[in-house]
Amino acid sequence: MSDTTEPNRTGVPEDAKELPDASARRTQSAKRGGGDPASRGRTTIADGVVEKIAGLAARDVVGVHAMGSGISRTFGAVRDRVPGGAKSVTRGVKAEVGEVQTALDLEIVVDYGVAIADVARDVRENVVAAVERMTGLEVVEVNIAVSDVKLPEEEDEEPEPRIQ
Repeated sequence: MSDTTEPNRTGVPEDAKELPDASARRTQSAKRGGGDPASRGRTTIADGVVEKIAGLAARDVVGVHAMGSGISRTFGAVRDRVPGGAKSVTRGVKAEVGEVQTALDLEIVVDYGVAIADVARDVRENVVAAVERMTGLEVVEVNIAVSDVKLPEEEDEEPEPRIQ
């Protein structure tokens, strides 16, 4: 039997041309598995994760002296002195986390002389940006309670350890 078609000049066997390319195979496998692999399953984010992110973001703002009320800072200072204890970055932060949104309550102590409204605005902006960037959650509100003002002549409630 003679072949009347033009010879294959690509060097690739004729039967190989019928195989789908890699991108087509990925599309077919994605269709078999139920869609885009990135959309399979759920991701949940614990309240504590959002609280840590918000606490660190709030502390980064100039004019924020500390987080939490006087009593929580006192207990925190005692806890920090216990060997093996670590500073609580969630002190003064409460988060309510839903599936796609979160709301935050922060309690801060500001330095004397700063404009409280400006510090509160900066804290909100920093916290919203950090939480939304890191978690993908929409921050619907950031409530800020200023519980104290740190005066220049006041001693810190968390003194430096005597042993280094």
